Amino acid sequence: MVALHVKEIDLYYGAAQALRGVSMQAEAGRVTSVLGRNGVGKTSLMRAIVGQASVKQGSITLAGEIIDQLPGYERARRGIGFVPQGREIFPLLTVRENLETGFSPLPRSERFIPDDVFDLFPVLKSMLHRRGGDLSGGQQQQLAIGRALVMRPKVLVLDEPTEGIQPSIIKDIGRAIEYLKNRGDMAIVLVEQYFEFARDLCDDYIVLDRGHVVLAGAKAEMNEVDVRRHLSV
Repeated sequence: MVALHVKEIDLYYGAAQALRGVSMQAEAGRVTSVLGRNGVGKTSLMRAIVGQASVKQGSITLAGEIIDQLPGYERARRGIGFVPQGREIFPLLTVRENLETGFSPLPRSERFIPDDVFDLFPVLKSMLHRRGGDLSGGQQQQLAIGRALVMRPKVLVLDEPTEGIQPSIIKDIGRAIEYLKNRGDMAIVLVEQYFEFARDLCDDYIVLDRGHVVLAGAKAEMNEVDVRRHLSV
């Protein structure tokens, strides 16, 4: 079952075109890795999916419903969770309060923090009363992922989750993604520049270059030499 389907979207910032006919899909129980150099459109694609940027042409559907004209908060209500590049946690709120901001798209009956969040990231449970700004970069990244999971997403969009993170936390994040994938009820879209991390976790991949999809397919069909050629500067 395809949870998310992006079909031939164009995206502009003023007169500059960031995406050109980009298509991709993400299925429940699978990780789709989005790869490419800096500035080729990866974050623009994520912004289009979550509703932070409007597409000029093409369509985005979630579970069969066209969502590309919906505002971001409506997409969140329909099950799109986002972990942005740079984490964007609230530094003056406590860890608990940061997690509880994920309640906003949920009905009252679901406004509690799932056990999975603390099972995956035990450090968060021990720091519930600490301010988000007092956490290390790796801990803030775990908090950002935990906040997205509070929303019970059908699609989890992760934009560069390993950026600036120490190796031990990268391993924790990788294990969390693997666990969420194996749960089978969530599609995961992973933007990464760290090729080995993206390759090891993905089931499907696309490579962007200058706003175009230049390579795409299943992991089993991946030619690493071709992919790496589009990642090198």
